[in-house]
Amino acid sequence: MTMRPASPDDLERVVTLTAAAYRPYTELFGAPPIPVTEDYAPRIERGEVWLREIGGEITALMVVERHSDHLMLFSIAVSPAFQGAGHGLAMLNWLERKAREWAQPEIRLYTNALMERNIALYRAFGFQETGRRPNPYRPGWMLEHDAEKCERFSDDIML
Repeated sequence: MTMRPASPDDLERVVTLTAAAYRPYTELFGAPPIPVTEDYAPRIERGEVWLREIGGEITALMVVERHSDHLMLFSIAVSPAFQGAGHGLAMLNWLERKAREWAQPEIRLYTNALMERNIALYRAFGFQETGRRPNPYRPGWMLEHDAEKCERFSDDIML
């Protein structure tokens, strides 16, 4: 299992995997979540999209923005064929190590408050809710903000 930055050649797979991973929420909400409608070409160009591969097959991805004082986890998506096998947690462990490597004090994320499965994963991993607000792009949708302080990270976390 490896993590690697996406290349422009991966764009179609990034879009397809993201749509498939978020399909249950698209059906629940009646509209696609923001990551499904995102233009990933600029994000790939900036090095924000990371792919998880097993035997050369892309199983999952995460989109990580580097800011001066934190990392922002924009999206984490696991292919439906690989969901439930620990790939989400493995990618969060990888992101913790990157936060230490990049000397970032905090990892932040926001998610739709109705994405209960995702929120449960974040809570189990140690993220704490820091607030809620209406989604400025989707009337009626509520965003939950979460953060994890990086000082709790230890050097013995392994992927």
